[in-house]
Amino acid sequence: MKLAAISGATIAVSGENLPKAAAATPSVKFDDSNIPVIFDTDVCVVGGGAAGTAAAVSSARQGAKAVIIERNALLGGLQTLGCVYPCMPTFIDDSDTPYITELNRRMEQRQGARARNDVVTDFYYGGGQGLYAAESLTLVYEELCAETGADILYETTLVGAVVENGKIIECIVQTVEGLGKIRAKTFIDATGDALLSRFAGVRTEKGSEQTGRNQPMSLRFEMADVDVNKVCDFFTYTLKDKRMEPPLLKRLKEDVAAGRAPFMEFAKIKENEAFFKQAAKDGKLTEDDILYIQGFSVTGKPNTMAMNCPEMPPLLFSATDAISRSKAIIFGRRMMRRIADFLVSDVPGFENAYISREAGMLGTRETWRIRGKYYLTAEDYWNGHHFPDAVCRTADPIDIHDVKLNFGKKLSKGEYYEIPYRALITNEISNLIVAGRCASGSFAAQASFRIQPTCMSMGEAAGIAAAWGILRSISANEVRWEDIPQDKRSYVSKG
Repeated sequence: MKLAAISGATIAVSGENLPKAAAATPSVKFDDSNIPVIFDTDVCVVGGGAAGTAAAVSSARQGAKAVIIERNALLGGLQTLGCVYPCMPTFIDDSDTPYITELNRRMEQRQGARARNDVVTDFYYGGGQGLYAAESLTLVYEELCAETGADILYETTLVGAVVENGKIIECIVQTVEGLGKIRAKTFIDATGDALLSRFAGVRTEKGSEQTGRNQPMSLRFEMADVDVNKVCDFFTYTLKDKRMEPPLLKRLKEDVAAGRAPFMEFAKIKENEAFFKQAAKDGKLTEDDILYIQGFSVTGKPNTMAMNCPEMPPLLFSATDAISRSKAIIFGRRMMRRIADFLVSDVPGFENAYISREAGMLGTRETWRIRGKYYLTAEDYWNGHHFPDAVCRTADPIDIHDVKLNFGKKLSKGEYYEIPYRALITNEISNLIVAGRCASGSFAAQASFRIQPTCMSMGEAAGIAAAWGILRSISANEVRWEDIPQDKRSYVSKG
């Protein structure tokens, strides 16, 4: 057998004429006969982020032997290492699949604080909205794996795949010991970057169909010793930030009075942008710094705020270029320091604050997406398309970050679209399922389905489908989600 590695033939979609998706043609080959087998299992999940962890736990619960291949030393990906907090709303009720419901319950017990925002406002409603302190989430994820029997292989990087007759036989990984093989009956690509899919020769796309650019990356951070109540008053009453609607303000005051860490958000919006523009004029911040500024208080970590910024300029950096990504990290860390210094000097409530945590990985919104059996588009969102093989529902807007933020119009309350199982499987590889932000869809569609709750639900379904197929000798890309008994499915479409 020969090991295949990607040649970089994946297309960047751009220009007026959208080309057909191209395959990542395997080109680098070397003899793998002397590479030892580390695991021989039923399900191999590559990537232990939000989607991958859900996939491994769910497949193990259904009776399959599962292993997660994770390059870092903790599960959760951007949820934990990337400081991406909180989970965004899905803007539709009944979107939380059983895995998410259980995770919320466990997290509330573990962190001793509310695990989701349950205050309904004009902006915050529907499912999702998980409030997970990263240090609690990593432990809960490991507990879920231990209880279900899913193995974890930390500090392990995917470097290739062995493909025969349209089937992945093994994936090749790099560990501290050197190269190793993982053999499995079904593989789940939860890398976020469709890395396993590209190694296996699956067709992929990247970037906007109009500009060719990826969505910009962020390098998030947390600040401690923040007077959250004081920050809220400043943004709400002085800067007229309307994010904290009356029900949220009421809950915040109740939480502060009771000594609980409250939920609070601030952001640079139209009503307060003059405040940030003045800081740029004064030389405290740059125009790049104020492109996107947002912060959230962290449940389970009193007096702490998670910053959803800085956002590195999309015209300078590409999420699909290794050298560019490294430069973006360096650039972003300088932006981070300027923003933190500005908050301390100019925003009441941050006077004694300091950077308590820097993200250990880039906040990547979009890179490669597969071309699966079904290709989601913006029309599926706008038309509220439902599917018999739907694995989850969402109404999260098409949220495109670029030179200018393009936060698409919301669907009317009660409307939603669904993601079909066919968007998670490919024509090329019979035993591959893809879950998370690299699922099959256009640039605009991915800008909606990339949020953590939807990725977790996709992962949950991927795990269930993988186990179902293995136990019945059905290839993953031939499994019909709608044929699985309703009580075994994590989500059943209402049509």
